[in-house]
Amino acid sequence: MASNSEKTRAVVLLSGGMDSTVCAALAARDYQTSALHVSYGQRTEERERRAFVSICDTLGIESRLMVKNDALRVIGGSALTDHKITVPEWHAVGEDIPVTYVPFRNAHLLSIAVSWAEVIGANSIYIGAVAEDSSGYPDCRPEFYEAFQQVITLGTKPETSIEIRTPVIAMKKSEIVALGQRLEAPFELTWSCYRESDQACGDCDSCALRLRAFRAAGITDPITYLLDSKRFAY
Repeated sequence: MASNSEKTRAVVLLSGGMDSTVCAALAARDYQTSALHVSYGQRTEERERRAFVSICDTLGIESRLMVKNDALRVIGGSALTDHKITVPEWHAVGEDIPVTYVPFRNAHLLSIAVSWAEVIGANSIYIGAVAEDSSGYPDCRPEFYEAFQQVITLGTKPETSIEIRTPVIAMKKSEIVALGQRLEAPFELTWSCYRESDQACGDCDSCALRLRAFRAAGITDPITYLLDSKRFAY
């Protein structure tokens, strides 16, 4: 097995949620990993930053970059960045793209990651996008990442070679939980709630997706919730 210094470098976009944490565990296993966290004015940004630091500590990721992107907060248009828009309860989310969608967010995150990867010589960027079992965000689709891969090729130096890696994009949330369990990903340090920072609400769409995933995987979610998690036994 190659030593850490002999491994090629990867950048992982680590929000502090469970999907990105599983990606970070994969990257840390296979690459010399640098972790990037972007705060963009989301309601729980301070709590997510704390999760990022704790997860990096646990996974042994020493190379870290924390960036503040005020553009998404100023633009607004999402319940995550505009406090005048209410974060909906899970049962109020229908077939349309929910108000928790942050317009074109993943393009902003990837752009920062590509810039950093080019500077530090990383060959891969990990991002925890999930297509099938997510909230239906358009920038979580495989086609988006295929298109952005072409943007990277055209917009970086000729000698630059950076590949976007989306290892969990085709997985169900329950499969991601099971994979994280095998990798010993620190789920107890992660934060998924859209609404609260002290204790997860258990009632927003992100909490509901997480709770259902753990239950379907037959694994106990290590964090606590304000509302009874047994509501999501289906």
